Amino acid sequence: MSAARQRFVAADVGGTNARIALVQSGDDGRPAVLAYRRYPCGDYPGLGAILADFVAGHAAGFGRADFERMAIASAGVVLDGEVINSNLPWRIVLGDLRRELALRELHVINDFAAAAYGSQQLAPADSRLLTPGVVQAAPGPALVIGPGTGLGAAVCLPQPRGLVVLPSEAGMAAFAPGTAREIEVLRWLQRRGRHVATEQLLSGPGLRNLYEALCALDGTPPQLHAPAAISDAARRGDALAREAVLGFCALLGSVIGDLAMVSSAQVVHVAGGIVPQLADFLPQSDFRSRLVDKGAMRAVLERVPVWLIENERLGVIGAASWYLQHLRERGGATP
Repeated sequence: MSAARQRFVAADVGGTNARIALVQSGDDGRPAVLAYRRYPCGDYPGLGAILADFVAGHAAGFGRADFERMAIASAGVVLDGEVINSNLPWRIVLGDLRRELALRELHVINDFAAAAYGSQQLAPADSRLLTPGVVQAAPGPALVIGPGTGLGAAVCLPQPRGLVVLPSEAGMAAFAPGTAREIEVLRWLQRRGRHVATEQLLSGPGLRNLYEALCALDGTPPQLHAPAAISDAARRGDALAREAVLGFCALLGSVIGDLAMVSSAQVVHVAGGIVPQLADFLPQSDFRSRLVDKGAMRAVLERVPVWLIENERLGVIGAASWYLQHLRERGGATP
């Protein structure tokens, strides 16, 4: 089996779930998923335990050597051999993983860098258009963004020999309010800390923060504490829950517009997270108007299509795509 056809493990590790797959390059050079499982992170003491369980459950059907190379997509950045991230329930120390799992090769890439790679591998049926009438994208950079446990974003630059992906920590950028109500929300949140990151509002926990802020501003004790409960209440007509959800959608549009301008993105892919649960609210909200409301850049942003990715394997496909490109760039050599 050639190096490019070697089987390996690709993983997508978020604050809530870890998605693990055994992957092999397909005949067309794209990653083919041979085995797949999703794990709730909170049910395991660490990533090593999750990966060990996956290997134990599938090694008999393949071979131990198929599990000795891993490409892991994770939120955060790697510093001194450890993933630095505030949304994971446990530490990820690369040396520990190599030792515990007897790995020959281990790579960790940013989760939204992986999403950017994966966005280029999906079928049309894997995405839903969020900008009716705006379908065709001009050639150029693609922005991938997604509110989940936190807010991730990356920019994808297509090149003749592959992709160049620029990961970011856009979720940690300061929240920029766009309405008088959002200014009040910002001031309320600043009681907890001077820096209010965008992901404190634009994420699953952020929807809860937004709802609690609106309740506090209106002098009403919050009755809801989970994002799903808030969205369900909004559908039943609860006024504050509905304001929180519509405000979340508007803020999503505003941030997408900001990042599209910064990156010169010609197309935007919204990667899963909480957005599929709120997709029915987007047309009712100021999502579209806030996205394009960028002064002289309105005419440019009105031509940028936005797609919602609805394939939960995006992260593992992206991590695998990165690894296969990595193999090609180093000439297919294996250690």
